[in-house]
Amino acid sequence: MSGSSVRIGVLALQGDFALHGRALARSGVDAVLVRKPEALEDVAGLIIPGGESTTLLKLMGEWEFVPAIEKFHAAGKPIFGTCAGLIVLAREVENPRQFSLGLIDVTVERNAYGRQRESFQAPGAAVLDGRRVPVTMVFIRAPRIRRLGAGVEPLAEHGGETVMARQGSVLVATFHPELTEDTTVHRYFCDLVRRAPAVA
Repeated sequence: MSGSSVRIGVLALQGDFALHGRALARSGVDAVLVRKPEALEDVAGLIIPGGESTTLLKLMGEWEFVPAIEKFHAAGKPIFGTCAGLIVLAREVENPRQFSLGLIDVTVERNAYGRQRESFQAPGAAVLDGRRVPVTMVFIRAPRIRRLGAGVEPLAEHGGETVMARQGSVLVATFHPELTEDTTVHRYFCDLVRRAPAVA
């Protein structure tokens, strides 16, 4: 299947969804801004972007996205959550505890890197499909992954902590790959979508 025939949605309720759309376009796939649950039927993968997780969850509840995303996941369609998107997908959230979808078995601490002024960019590396590749990481009020479940694969580290992980069709990152010109992480997610049984 050619990259141009793949349609990947970006949840466009709140946060930096437009930048994810541009990163997907640079990665050779069609990006669709998803503003209503029924739009999920037309995409093969979904990105839940960074932003403010409490606001994002409130909007998702108002638009009845929770059951739609659970159905999307149950169908085997890949989901990628960055920063607040990771918080939304996590099994458990701390600081403070809040509702989350529980689609990846991790415990996440919100705002663990401090306030906006503590934001930073750092070079890093990830192991993707068995290859170690350089990745530029931007952390903005980022969460920390405090626990990885037995079925969760760590893919990248920074400062000795996991900052990117995957469990089955769910990929998460504590950093913002869409804020750089580096499309490594987005291209990896696009490949997950292309290989997913729901697409094949």
